Amino acid sequence: MLKVGLKIKQRNFNVPVPYVVLNLLSSVITSRRFIGFINKSIEKGGEKFVLPQIEKSDLKPLLDGLTKHKGLLLVETKLKDGTEVTIKL
Repeated sequence: MLKVGLKIKQRNFNVPVPYVVLNLLSSVITSRRFIGFINKSIEKGGEKFVLPQIEKSDLKPLLDGLTKHKGLLLVETKLKDGTEVTIKL
């Protein structure tokens, strides 16, 4: 389970993200319909950047690797205003 922790003005928020949700999001992000929608919205803004097609088979090893390294601290940041963000496996 991916654990996202936020500390904003002395309040703590912990959001657990199960691996099932990550797999579901990877399916949505790699779909042709989603990529087409993103590229159409970029064109409306006048930009020429095109989001490349991502294959689900490319993301599968990444998601499998996340499940093998539980407890690993991925991100730990602290801003000048005191906001803290941590992401752990």
